[in-house]
Amino acid sequence: MVEISNAEFEVLDALWQSYPASASDIIERLNRKKSWHDKTVKTLLNRLVKKEAISFEKEQRRYLYSPLLERDTYTQKESISLVERLFSGKISPLVAGFAKHNELKKEDIAQLKDIISKWEQEHD
Repeated sequence: MVEISNAEFEVLDALWQSYPASASDIIERLNRKKSWHDKTVKTLLNRLVKKEAISFEKEQRRYLYSPLLERDTYTQKESISLVERLFSGKISPLVAGFAKHNELKKEDIAQLKDIISKWEQEHD
């Protein structure tokens, strides 16, 4: 898995919303949350192309970008990496930390219970 910086991830995240997309489409999506300079986004797109995280097609005078990484695959690998690095591969301290600081919402708890229940049914 390629190493992707936080800024590169934001660009990739904007691309995952809908693709293929032009640089101006991606810039517009990014600017909904915070102001991005056009040149910065284009530099990040070029880095992502070099890292083979995205591809591009030339259509007349513009480039259309598409992700080569699937969002689910990338986020799963990053999640596992985070848990391994910070919690020695154990998920419970991560969840406990959120619960301790009241960061878990009722919806989160319901989803976690559902995930655990399904896992128990599949692994009995």
